[in-house]
Amino acid sequence: MQALDGLRVIDMATVLAGPGVARYMADFGADVIKVEAPTGDGTRRMGWIPPEGGDSYMWRLLGRGKRCIVLDLKSDDGVAAMRALVDTADVLIENLRPGTLERLGLGPAELLERNPRLVILRVTGFGQDGPYAQRPGFATLAEAMSGFAAINGEPDGPPLLPPIALTDEVTALAGAFAVMVALRHRDRTGEGQVIDVNLLESMLQMMSALPSAAAHLGYEQPRLGSGIPYTVPRGTFRCSDGVWVAVSTSAESVAHRVMELMNLGHDARFASFEGRVAHRDELNDLVAAWIAARTSREVLAAFNEAQAAIAPVYSMHDVLADEHVREREVLIEVDGIVQQAPVARLSKTPGHVRHAGRPLGADTDEVLAELESSRAERGDPGR
Repeated sequence: MQALDGLRVIDMATVLAGPGVARYMADFGADVIKVEAPTGDGTRRMGWIPPEGGDSYMWRLLGRGKRCIVLDLKSDDGVAAMRALVDTADVLIENLRPGTLERLGLGPAELLERNPRLVILRVTGFGQDGPYAQRPGFATLAEAMSGFAAINGEPDGPPLLPPIALTDEVTALAGAFAVMVALRHRDRTGEGQVIDVNLLESMLQMMSALPSAAAHLGYEQPRLGSGIPYTVPRGTFRCSDGVWVAVSTSAESVAHRVMELMNLGHDARFASFEGRVAHRDELNDLVAAWIAARTSREVLAAFNEAQAAIAPVYSMHDVLADEHVREREVLIEVDGIVQQAPVARLSKTPGHVRHAGRPLGADTDEVLAELESSRAERGDPGR
């Protein structure tokens, strides 16, 4: 038995963040029913397509473990079927613009009246209220407005956005956590509730104490490339054979080991966090020169022997080949497709991926037949 066996989740969200929440729940046993419009979710055509055609690898990951049905919510029959489906559910996940669910006749007030134990997760760009509530919700906007882009990039370069769907993935984790908190409350009290999760606030949570530093000290973090303000050296450095490595000295003890390794332990400038930060450029230049004079094999061996923090900068092919990744089965094969294993390892109720994302509407007949059977058992003619 998996931890979420017996829970039913209705995923009517699109693209990444909302469906990501449902994917995490499916990995741990929830019966996730993915509701799509007749045209299908956009991620079915997003990104990389298998050589043989069909749905994208993005969809096969994001839709994994879910049963897929098609409902036309522009029709009365589609809305009626959706209401009946939500009546049977523990969780509903949606990411329509604020007010759209209500206009469909599926507003939280109505749904909770019908199913008081329901947890409704609403995922948007900026939240259900406020001046920006009706703006389109894209991760790019959250990355720009959270302060992330402003500090990302080289000192003399432009602000940079992340080259992955970072905000969507962070929001999916925040949403999954919030749903589990609400289910805990529901199981104690019998009360469902509405959860408001948005991209901007989820990304802002990633900014550590920078809001505090700005509010109380007037501090604005500059762009430092791979550096961070309070840890030096920290960044990527190129070895003599062209291989890049990443170094961190966020622990004082590790920083001292790196200074000793590079014969800098006697230099008073680098004896403390404050000193190393004050002499950032000089120290980074010294570290870069030391690493550039040696092969990656020599550098990695020396750092590991000194118990200092270092790692090679991997390409995705390097990740696939890594012995640690292979031995721990960090990546698994699902229906012939390599993808990430469930995100956390539980000793008693581990995650399990039942199948990769299924074809559009693959489970419509089965799920609607289940609803009809349930109605017949209750003597309910349907509403």
